Amino acid sequence: MPLRFAACTHAGCFFAIALSASMAWFGCSKSKEEAPAEPSATAVAPSAPGASAQAAQAGDAAAEAAHGGDASAPVHEAVKSGYVGQKRCAECHAKQNEAFSHDWHARALSRATPSQVVGRFGNLHFKGTSSEAWMLREKNYQVRTVGASGELATFSVDWVLGGKRMQDPVTVFPDGRWQVLPVYYHVTGKGEWVDYTENKQGALTPDHPFFWSNFRRMANRECLDCHVTGIGVHYERAAHQWRTEMADAGVTCESCHGPGERHAESLDPDDIVRPRKVPDAVGLALCAQCHGPRNPLFPVLDRANHFAAGQNYDEHYQALGIVDGRQHSGDFFVDGRPKTSSFEYQALIQSRCHLEGKATCLSCHTAPHGNHDANEVKKPDRAPPAGGPSRTDASACKGCHEPLFAKAKEHSHHTSAQAQSCVACHMPKVVTGVLDSFADHAIDVPVPENTARHGVPNACGTCHKHEKDTPETLSRAIAAWWPRAAERAQRRIRIADAFDDKTKDQSLAPLQAVLADTKEASLVRGGAAALLAERFPKEARALVPLLRAPDSFLRTHAVQALGVAGAKDTAPEIAALGRDPSLFVREAAALVLAQFGDNHAESQLRTLTGSAPSNALPRPHAVLGFALAKRGQMEEAISELERAVDLQPYFVDALVVLADLYAKQNRLDRTRARLDEALRFDPQNAAVKSRLRMLGGGL
Repeated sequence: MPLRFAACTHAGCFFAIALSASMAWFGCSKSKEEAPAEPSATAVAPSAPGASAQAAQAGDAAAEAAHGGDASAPVHEAVKSGYVGQKRCAECHAKQNEAFSHDWHARALSRATPSQVVGRFGNLHFKGTSSEAWMLREKNYQVRTVGASGELATFSVDWVLGGKRMQDPVTVFPDGRWQVLPVYYHVTGKGEWVDYTENKQGALTPDHPFFWSNFRRMANRECLDCHVTGIGVHYERAAHQWRTEMADAGVTCESCHGPGERHAESLDPDDIVRPRKVPDAVGLALCAQCHGPRNPLFPVLDRANHFAAGQNYDEHYQALGIVDGRQHSGDFFVDGRPKTSSFEYQALIQSRCHLEGKATCLSCHTAPHGNHDANEVKKPDRAPPAGGPSRTDASACKGCHEPLFAKAKEHSHHTSAQAQSCVACHMPKVVTGVLDSFADHAIDVPVPENTARHGVPNACGTCHKHEKDTPETLSRAIAAWWPRAAERAQRRIRIADAFDDKTKDQSLAPLQAVLADTKEASLVRGGAAALLAERFPKEARALVPLLRAPDSFLRTHAVQALGVAGAKDTAPEIAALGRDPSLFVREAAALVLAQFGDNHAESQLRTLTGSAPSNALPRPHAVLGFALAKRGQMEEAISELERAVDLQPYFVDALVVLADLYAKQNRLDRTRARLDEALRFDPQNAAVKSRLRMLGGGL
């Protein structure tokens, strides 16, 4: 699960940089932010788990009865913001609702009832390297495993995520946190339980940030946004309680058509989002909101500013790329293509199909309630002839590439139907997702040269695995059969030469070439800007022209890159962005100016904190509070920092600074309270622990 909302990992969060020169009245330096916390589970006696068939049947009935037999029933009916729920939509759209109910989008989140649970329960046992679990059936579904205390305990399975390829059991803690239990059921594999996180992260103990019960694995902060419709997550700071609301469990009608209240009243088709009637960018956002991990502008707790279908994606999200601020992602190949599933948006927007052909998701896919093949791929107008390209090729590729489709054998230089497939060569299954393989949505030509130079897999190598099939021999074959392919491959070679850390000392020229290419995807150019600033800070002035780029993503990343480079001489150009139409850009500019200590910083921060909707952004409040504290304006500083924490309660850095400010005022009860809050979200934070020890916390 990608991490989308961590307090100080957001690109442009320069508060952590400022803290490195903090006032640290306790004499402690800030530690790197890592893990947050968990309440204990209900412990039970460690007797051998098990349930008879009769008990299991009784459990089925009890589980269905507990939820009224309706696995899609909302947690709360009272969700605001204009959502009416799937049942209201079905009153007029029964046919579409019936078709949709058989699609996996409808089961993105389900209550743990027998009709929804895919995994096998009932005395099943899993043992990994560091994890162990028993899957039980008694009155309900349960998982017995090690909890936060390090002791075995039994946790109820209240909900399940997915079920098409993998199904994740979720338990709800007494404080309202939804936690994904450590073992998942691998449906498309051997039908067995696996610990995917352990496979990816290594051995996990309760003090590890990604241990299943810790805050970093909290599903109603990390996962549910893409698994439910009309989410509302609330946190009561005083009571330390979370509350989660939703219009519907699952990705239902209003996820793609927008809040339906107005349409339900007027019945006017113009009062609802119709994906094929909206501009391409708006239609693309309907899928991108979940099929592309992103940085949100506003915290997940901010219901008023949450993205809804039909809105501008770029005003709410920025797609995560291979480099995000100072963070390097392991979810991308060094040629810029995602290597992990769920990044389909990032792949598509850098494809030539999108950049030149303006293709969107709906060019190849249809609605979950439409007439489609597997994975919502459109059905072809007519079945393709035997021995040629596949049904997927016929529906997805033929529309734009009919001449090549008609000459599949001649174009592919292969005789087998599998090798004549457009998808096999241009969308190879080199993308991994949990334990399955997925098609590469970057839709490009094979580049064996990058396999040799940078270790990036290529489509030819997925079939040609003999010892003689070296990248060099494959490259020669491609050059002989498709002479223009080498020219197109230069783009991916240039990106890989620019991005690969193994060749970073020689990367200046390719980075500059990527940045200069105005036809290149902004996602890729933004990554190049970050790397140039990090590796070659003396060349950072070359990024100034990007501050005037038409794309707000690129302007934002140029500002952040100049901050990374410490290019204080660019402050006048950055200050000019204080009136930029993009709130992403204005926030980034204010934060970087504050990092530089520029005179324009405070006025821009006050503009952000003093008007809606920017006053709902936590970082400007926090950075302004830090600046005020340095000047000795303690009460105003505290007010700004408390506002930042109200907006984002897991803002651990702000909580630590607040603790220091209260300590300086000798208000030690509040000092301890803020440190306790921070420890709740980040129990291994060294700065918090050392301050508590100095207070006599006895950690």
